[in-house]
Amino acid sequence: QVQLVESGGGLVQPGGSLRLSCAASGSITSIYRMGWYRQAPGKQRELIATLTITGRTNYVDSVKGRFTISRDNAENTVDLQMNSLKPEDAAVYYCNAELGGKDYWGKGTLVTVSS
Repeated sequence: QVQLVESGGGLVQPGGSLRLSCAASGSITSIYRMGWYRQAPGKQRELIATLTITGRTNYVDSVKGRFTISRDNAENTVDLQMNSLKPEDAAVYYCNAELGGKDYWGKGTLVTVSS
């Protein structure tokens, strides 16, 4: 079993920054893809950013230029640096990992963007 634990969420003012972190633990050999998703109230969960083990990134258009995803393959961690945060960025952010043909999810960390 693979467990993902997110951290770093909290309250930030518009224009501020947060850095989310996710640590994977358990029976891990190689994580093909790690990423971040978010879900705002009343909305469907959406992909924010993913990063494969080869270094290929994918970002949703709304965060390009503001968010940066990074990972440490040796430590099985993935971070999301979020800058210039907007109220519409407020959501529960979920860490995701794909390995062994399966998807694993963290339980989420809440990001609130409010003046």
